[in-house]
Amino acid sequence: VQLQASGGGLVQPGGSLRLSCAASGSILSINVMGWYRQTPGDGRELVAAITSVGSENYADFVKGRFTISRDNAQNTVYLQMNSLKPEDTAVYYCGADLWDVTGSYDNYWGQGTLVTVSS
Repeated sequence: VQLQASGGGLVQPGGSLRLSCAASGSILSINVMGWYRQTPGDGRELVAAITSVGSENYADFVKGRFTISRDNAQNTVYLQMNSLKPEDTAVYYCGADLWDVTGSYDNYWGQGTLVTVSS
């Protein structure tokens, strides 16, 4: 199983970016997909997560600015980030809790994509 994240980059404060993360491989079913972020010296923190039936959960610091969505047919999760702030600068990781074709349930991570918010 692999998760491939994309969409990071440099954006000015107040701007927008859309991150994508596609899961592939021997996947039976994906339960939760989410986005996390990490800055140097800090731990990885939850940004937003979404279940297979569309229930969303957001960190307080992104509520009203970020929107998570997913395409179950494509095993893909998205993060629309609006009104970006310099403090949103971080490496963003996607994660998924899923069953593989052997019936094993585990957590998988993508490689991370850098988001830099700066003028």
